[in-house]
Amino acid sequence: MSDIKPKKKFKLFSAILTVICVVFVAEAAAPVAAIGNSQYFWWIFLMITFLLPYGLIASELGTTYEGEGGIYDWVTKAFGHRMGARTAWYYWINFPLWMASLAVICPELIRIVTSQTPNTLVSLLIELVFIWVIVFISFYSVSDSIWILNGAAFIKVFLALLVGCLGIYVAVTQGVANEYTLASLLPSFDMKSLSFISVILFNFLGFEVVCTFAPDMENPKRQIPLAIITGGLVIAAIYIFSAFGIGVAIPTDKISTSSGLIDSIQLMLGNSGGILVAIVAFLFLLTLFGNMVSWSLGVNNTACYAAENGDMPAVFAKRNAKTDMPTGAAVMNGVVASAIVIIAPLLPNEDLFWSFFALNLVMFLLSYIPIFPAFLKLRKIDPDTERPFKVGGGKGFHYLLVTLPIILIVTSLIFIAVPFDFSPETLGEVLPITIGSIICLIVGELIITVKKIKK
Repeated sequence: MSDIKPKKKFKLFSAILTVICVVFVAEAAAPVAAIGNSQYFWWIFLMITFLLPYGLIASELGTTYEGEGGIYDWVTKAFGHRMGARTAWYYWINFPLWMASLAVICPELIRIVTSQTPNTLVSLLIELVFIWVIVFISFYSVSDSIWILNGAAFIKVFLALLVGCLGIYVAVTQGVANEYTLASLLPSFDMKSLSFISVILFNFLGFEVVCTFAPDMENPKRQIPLAIITGGLVIAAIYIFSAFGIGVAIPTDKISTSSGLIDSIQLMLGNSGGILVAIVAFLFLLTLFGNMVSWSLGVNNTACYAAENGDMPAVFAKRNAKTDMPTGAAVMNGVVASAIVIIAPLLPNEDLFWSFFALNLVMFLLSYIPIFPAFLKLRKIDPDTERPFKVGGGKGFHYLLVTLPIILIVTSLIFIAVPFDFSPETLGEVLPITIGSIICLIVGELIITVKKIKK
């Protein structure tokens, strides 16, 4: 008899909360608010042109092709193993980069909570503890960790509502921080605005992670589309409300690209300490754990599934004999993220959060490009498979659903990773992202080539 324990199943409400936990990313709020009043235009515009098409396509593919492979499985079925391998690599490598970007802001959050400034060694230990606690939790099934995901979702909603309400209160009692005119609400299409659009796209991504949890659901064919649609509507409302609170209460030039939620609360209250700021910092730290746990479960499943199909290194295919969880991928997350935070003090860029986060963005967005044409290809080559949720409309509408997100992703990638001038400031900020992206791409191609030679 097998030693693998039967998995518990989770219900629709938990699936909706999981969508919120996965997709809603509190730490990405500041760069968007830094765009200025035109952020509202970009929120609404990208909800229509990206979030809607992506949610519809993910719902159809996720309910049609259930399993732990997620986007790797969809792309492989449509375009073959080589493209599937690239997608799996980009999708996986972004995660330890993201985990490292969040780890480097943990010491500052601890400082706010405890009013004690950790030294360099203690800061590094805090970062490593953050990373390896997440790795350890991801050894267990998502249904065993559902209380973490649900709790993180509730905390995220609470913090977003707190920021929105506090911002409105400050605006009413002290005056609106930014001038609201028709011209200021319209997009300026300047370099700053366009480079931060990628952060909004990042805030919308993650629906496919819920699809990899299908084996843990009671009725995935019903739960997946309902969770995506309901969760997507809630997330859109939360984003706009919290963005409005920040926009009316804080001058745009005072918003930072690092730990923006805490900065926002501090600026609204007019002080850098106090019990409320400490509570918010602690709750924010908890949401970071929730976010990483939810994403690790989906990313690890995808990397493991790809490795089992020969498209990722064999170490990613290692599973726990009792829980059947992908422990190999989880440990590799920890190894890579740990290496990054250890060498981080040697890097010249002062804003390490943005450097790692932007590199994570590049690889993450790259992994999504093949999903949209895969939707069309699978409709063509696999028309007879039952589609419990099927996107309506004709071919013209489907091509529009596919084309718009691809254009937005490619545009975002260009503005993140390509330096448009050669000033020392631009090169210092963008060039490390460019070089890091090229290195990740080369390593991925080498892995794919080696795997194909072995086959």
